[in-house]
Amino acid sequence: MKFLRTLVDKQRKLYHEPGSKLHKIWPLLDAAETFLFAPGNTAPKKGPHVRDYIDLKRTMSTVIIALIPCLLWSIFNTGHQHFAALAAMAGNGAAAADYSVGWLQMLLLGSDYAPNPADVGLFDKVVFGLDQMIPIIFVSYFVGLNIEGIFAVIRKEEISEGYLVSGMLIALIVPASIPLWQLALAVAFAVILCKEIFGGTGTNIFNIALMARAFLFFGYPAQISGSECWVSGNDHMGLIDGYSGATPLAAAASCKLESNAIVQAEGVEYYASAAEAVGYSWSELFFGLIPGSAGETSAFCVLLGAAFLLITGIGNWRTMVGGVIGLFLTTWLIQATPAGDADGIFGLPAHWHLVAGGFMFGIVFMATDPVTCPETNRGKWIYGILVGALTILVRVINPAYPEGAMLAILLMNAFAPTIDHFIVQGNKKRRKARLG
Repeated sequence: MKFLRTLVDKQRKLYHEPGSKLHKIWPLLDAAETFLFAPGNTAPKKGPHVRDYIDLKRTMSTVIIALIPCLLWSIFNTGHQHFAALAAMAGNGAAAADYSVGWLQMLLLGSDYAPNPADVGLFDKVVFGLDQMIPIIFVSYFVGLNIEGIFAVIRKEEISEGYLVSGMLIALIVPASIPLWQLALAVAFAVILCKEIFGGTGTNIFNIALMARAFLFFGYPAQISGSECWVSGNDHMGLIDGYSGATPLAAAASCKLESNAIVQAEGVEYYASAAEAVGYSWSELFFGLIPGSAGETSAFCVLLGAAFLLITGIGNWRTMVGGVIGLFLTTWLIQATPAGDADGIFGLPAHWHLVAGGFMFGIVFMATDPVTCPETNRGKWIYGILVGALTILVRVINPAYPEGAMLAILLMNAFAPTIDHFIVQGNKKRRKARLG
């Protein structure tokens, strides 16, 4: 490391000082230096200065570590769902000889790799998961970081580490089957129009990762529908953008209950409850062994990340707990009304709402974004409760979009400054009344 430090110090003369040979692109070279080493800037030994080892880079790195369980699960589950879909299609005449080998499968398993869907192991699933996830992560970071680098050079500012987390979040909240060109467009849209035009890291109004997902949802709904799970697959097998099924929430939203049918119609499947219509057990939803967006299916992995964020003091527990309270209260209120016995998702219990869809991932990793959520403690409570409440309202009332977490968080992003404003004004009034 000493040799590398010496080498970097010698090269600084090429870009650090104004007028040096490469000074026009000093933000890019400075970013590379700070990626390798901690900045050498320190506060004076005397004076009213804050001394803390936590900076933006370390904060972002902590969040990345918290996302590792979800990332590892996305790799395994992508492969697991692929081979499960392959086995399901085997009865339709799809033979192993038709299998189209991916780039990583070819490198590690050979070009003649022809798996038996009924007899694949963990290694096969992980290799396929990496085959799909590595390009997604690469495109997310390559496009986003290059755009941030260009804007930093134009503005003559240092490159911030804010996109380190956004890039990983974007990769985890899209299906593994997403076309890479669509992902690149979504990243460019989110970084340019939702972040850089507002001034860059720390000045954006809306969560960057969710804006990328919203762009895909409204621009290319066939590949990221809110009511369909897309399984990443294989051209010859007809799996890419072809093998899909209703999400658990969509299945619950469209279900018909036996108790409401005086005469059961032919060809219609009736269920005893909305939970039965989901198609998976609660434990399967909790651990995430289901199709869905790459990294948000496992509530268990999300809880591991949440625990790490809370232990390190990076995540805010008020927003997380508030979101869960809002979700449970709203669900119970709806089920206490006559609508609670209606067909569809109205009767789905609150603890099922908690693990179905992307609510857990959203409330832990995106609703707690320090830039787009309120800064006051009371505001965080209000914000979290409203996110949870709006998630349920979108799920049960909106007939076209049975998810809700994305829209709820983005809507509350817009109101976060307003919440803080009224909290601060209320504090001022009480202080004036107390002090006369």
